[in-house]
Amino acid sequence: MQAISHIQGTAVPLERSDIDTDQIIPAEWLKRVERTGFGQGLFEQWRKDPNFILNDPQRSNSPILVAGPNFGTGSSREHAVWALMDYGFKAVVSSRFGDIFQNNCTKNGLLPIKIDPQSAQELSSIVKEQPQIVVSIDVASKKISIPVTGFEASFEMD
Repeated sequence: MQAISHIQGTAVPLERSDIDTDQIIPAEWLKRVERTGFGQGLFEQWRKDPNFILNDPQRSNSPILVAGPNFGTGSSREHAVWALMDYGFKAVVSSRFGDIFQNNCTKNGLLPIKIDPQSAQELSSIVKEQPQIVVSIDVASKKISIPVTGFEASFEMD
């Protein structure tokens, strides 16, 4: 696994809270033995709705997911992390993560960026209103920012 020092790109605002790993990747996907192809099952139930954020062409190829609070709760399935990564996400930003999910992220190379609730809400609002705005995550300085708006938040990481 290659160390990640910087991520820059657009972000997808997923304005839902208490998202568990069953919602991230449904149980029927757990029968697969390889670690690839899980992106197709990411948020499978929600993606059936044509208005779901990941179905918006402006949101394709975004490396950053900005989720509501309490993301990744529930079972300890690594498949949730694999699905996010296979879809193309390199980082998930939230004000709170499930402990096991957060550990699975760091073990598999997906950055779990935990910022304070007010900053998380502000970031979500900015990327919702401006789909093409560039978000920057600097691991060394432990900062997430949007330079053109002046947004900046700190995060902790082991």
